[in-house]
Amino acid sequence: IITMAKGLTNAAVPMGAVAVDSTIYETIVGATDFGIEFFHGYTYSGHPLACAAGLAALDIYRDEKLFERAAELAPVLEDAVHSLCDAPNVIDIRNLGLVAGIELMPRPDAPGERAIELFHRCFDKGLLVRATGDILALSPPLIIQEDQIGFIVDTLREALNAVD
Repeated sequence: IITMAKGLTNAAVPMGAVAVDSTIYETIVGATDFGIEFFHGYTYSGHPLACAAGLAALDIYRDEKLFERAAELAPVLEDAVHSLCDAPNVIDIRNLGLVAGIELMPRPDAPGERAIELFHRCFDKGLLVRATGDILALSPPLIIQEDQIGFIVDTLREALNAVD
């Protein structure tokens, strides 16, 4: 089962979706002789504005080849973020495609504090990262350029070197 949202409409208007394997669907729907509806919500189901935004987003993904672009840039981001493995307080780096997480050593008796401090330092330098516990989460837009990946890593390295 996969739940998805924001990217369906490029976050232009709220929309969510659920995708399931056909075996899951058939198990639920075919569980009785009269069938069971695959009940998953009705609030704004099929809203015309959300559907139009979703279709427009799909057109942009296709026309601008954003998924192909992300696949080409994924190794660039991977190499760049993994170059931070020797930075102070970094205990793990993981990535998939254009998404990466940098796990930090927590401060004794202050979990998450180091990541929040790094969040603020990066923000002050023009880089928005997410701090989630002791992990810095990176999810750049699919239109990112190689030099911008360099900016991300350079800014992170500078911040990591400055924070105890």
